[in-house]
Amino acid sequence: MVDEDPLTVKVDHLKDKPYNKDDDVIKATSFEVISTLRDVLKTSSLWRDHVQTYTQHIGDFNFPRLADFGAAISGANKLQCQKVLEELDVYKRLELTLELVKKEIEISKIQESIAKAIEEKISGEQRRYLLNEQLKAIKKELGLETDDKTALSEKFRERLEPNRENCPPHVLQVIEEELTKLQLLEASSSEFNVTRNYLDWLTSIPWGNYSDENFDVLRAQKILDEDHYGLNDVKERILEFIAVGKLRGISQGKIICLSGPPGVGKTSIGRSIARALNRNFFRFSVGGLSDVAEIKGHRRTYIGAMPGKMVQCLKNVGTANPLVLIDEIDKLGRGHAGDPASALLELLDPEQNANFLDHYLDVPIDLSKVLFVCTANVVEMIPNPLLDRMEVISIAGYITDEKMHIARDYLEKTTREACGIKPEQVEVTDAALLALIENYCREAGVRNLQKHIEKIYRKIALQLVRQGASDEAAVADQIESLPDRPAAVEVQLVDTDETQVEDDKLDQKVVSSKNQTAAESLENNDHDHSSETSAEEVTIQMALPDEPAVVEVQVADTDEPVDSKDAKETEKIQEGEATKTVEKVLVDSSNLADFVGKPVFHAERIYDQTPIGVVMGLAWTAMGGSTLYIETTQIEEAEGKGALHVTGQLGDVMKESAQIAHTVARAILLDKDPDNHTFFANSKLHLHVPAGATPKDGPSAGCTMITSMLSVAMKKPIKRDLAMTGEVTLTGRILPIGGVKEKTIAARRSDVKTIIFPLANKRDFDELAPNVKEGLDVHFVDDYNQIFDLAFSDGQNEKK
Repeated sequence: MVDEDPLTVKVDHLKDKPYNKDDDVIKATSFEVISTLRDVLKTSSLWRDHVQTYTQHIGDFNFPRLADFGAAISGANKLQCQKVLEELDVYKRLELTLELVKKEIEISKIQESIAKAIEEKISGEQRRYLLNEQLKAIKKELGLETDDKTALSEKFRERLEPNRENCPPHVLQVIEEELTKLQLLEASSSEFNVTRNYLDWLTSIPWGNYSDENFDVLRAQKILDEDHYGLNDVKERILEFIAVGKLRGISQGKIICLSGPPGVGKTSIGRSIARALNRNFFRFSVGGLSDVAEIKGHRRTYIGAMPGKMVQCLKNVGTANPLVLIDEIDKLGRGHAGDPASALLELLDPEQNANFLDHYLDVPIDLSKVLFVCTANVVEMIPNPLLDRMEVISIAGYITDEKMHIARDYLEKTTREACGIKPEQVEVTDAALLALIENYCREAGVRNLQKHIEKIYRKIALQLVRQGASDEAAVADQIESLPDRPAAVEVQLVDTDETQVEDDKLDQKVVSSKNQTAAESLENNDHDHSSETSAEEVTIQMALPDEPAVVEVQVADTDEPVDSKDAKETEKIQEGEATKTVEKVLVDSSNLADFVGKPVFHAERIYDQTPIGVVMGLAWTAMGGSTLYIETTQIEEAEGKGALHVTGQLGDVMKESAQIAHTVARAILLDKDPDNHTFFANSKLHLHVPAGATPKDGPSAGCTMITSMLSVAMKKPIKRDLAMTGEVTLTGRILPIGGVKEKTIAARRSDVKTIIFPLANKRDFDELAPNVKEGLDVHFVDDYNQIFDLAFSDGQNEKK
């Protein structure tokens, strides 16, 4: 019920404008709309649903209704349909409807073409799929091909067949179980791919397949000597291994650790050992390795899971007894993924690696026949549990004589061939090599020496190529500068049968006349081209009747014969070029700096005669041995306030050694110079080790520091050409040191004649090669009083 007045609405009925039903234009337009509607109905099924309700009335449509109907069932938007409704002019309404219907025709055509293209594409793929399926069915029926899973199983069985007899039973059982599992899995499942990859790795490992080793000791000795000079300790150990294998008939794997400075040939020794033993070689570096999975493998359920390095090694080499070189084992990393050093324990333990368990394979693998060779620069960096499982062979480095042999017999030959230079084109003197070793390549290894030799030969190659290019250009210029003179042709007859000419002179005259005619015609023809004729000799053979003859044609200069000035000049140029080509490039100590630049090292000896308070010590570094001066001076006198100040970037061990040396020196001075026994108590001393930018630490400088302090206290220099090394206790006992060979080499390099070593190191020195010990006066001491007598005595003490 409405309380207020009802809403009043005014309605005005729209009426079409009057039109003529018999107008031909309106009729034609309406017929076109009906025709277009019929065409759309044929192509579009959507329109048929709209038209069904109007089928019985379509004949009763007048022109306005026809226009409204066409616009209503078209796919036009509401604005276009509203425009048709608002139009009161019937003709214009029909035109608008016709435009909308025509647009529907075009949309139907586009829809039809799209549907046809998609249908053709789908039908083509279906046809190809059906044909492939039929082909597979036919091949399977004929026995030509099996399905994928059966083919995979057959492939894995064939791969395993050669090693089936040697394959452990537990591994065979796992393989059979996995093959059965593979048949039950769908090829599209993820588990199928995991199982397939697992079987691929299991069947790729050479179970029980060992290579035939060569236990010929003489052959192995020859191969090792061919590849490396010196290194007798390493070679002797390898020959021992081969000898044991020959006596037993089989060889057991060992773990050898080669330690030494860079460039001494640790990695290349592994290849030589493999070649000598006739074993396959595999190398992998563990420097910076921080993921345990690299050694033990990933669990195979992980995405992208892979076995560890050892399983990959066995697959690559194809044998179960290769030589595996584990490089840079002292540079193992440790990260969030575990401790690789601990993971290597199982791999390198002779008691455990017979049943090495990889996380991916999850079946034990026998690595007891594998020969492991590890390399390290500093043994102290290797964890003790890992080091305990290795047999360490130390490679100290090379002395100058050994470097000379290596440079001559190995490095120079290899570098010359690599640069394409012939031996007769270059000569590097011994003096140049010696200067190169002493002034440029003083480190223990030979890698830097190889780089410098390569640098020399590269510059020689450039010099030879430049010289050859300039010589060729000079020869070409001289040949082009020769004068072009007119040439004359001389014809001379030479009969091929002298006896026949002597017997028949009449025939000779006839032949000569004929030949003369031919020569004249040749001469006339040649004069026409005289400008193009070069200074050369032409021989023409003419077949004359009854008697063959030879016509010799010489093209010569009109002023002088053929072998005259031009030919001689050309020969001289060519001889000069040949002379220049065979000239040798000489590399001597005088021009060595032109090839490798100024010297890097200078003499390690700062003093020819060490002054008061200066003593030469011997040090070991990762690059080899070196001499180390220790200097002490008195800063000031301080009554009852004696002190020691230490500089030179020394580590904690050397700082403690300095304090011990200060205490021991006071006791020694009291015994040796009682009148001056208060020197240390009343003096402030400064002890310095030169090369302050270089960190220094180690337990072998005690006796050197004591000697330096005593030299200052007694105001007496030590004996000339003396170097010493050794750690001292508070009671004056001398403790053994390491790096005897390196320190001996460093002493020889500095022209030291007398060396003092701890008595406990006598055996280490005796094991050195004779060429290392040659010319040295070595004393072995166990108490500092012996060093005092040697350092400050004027006479020569006997060697202990």
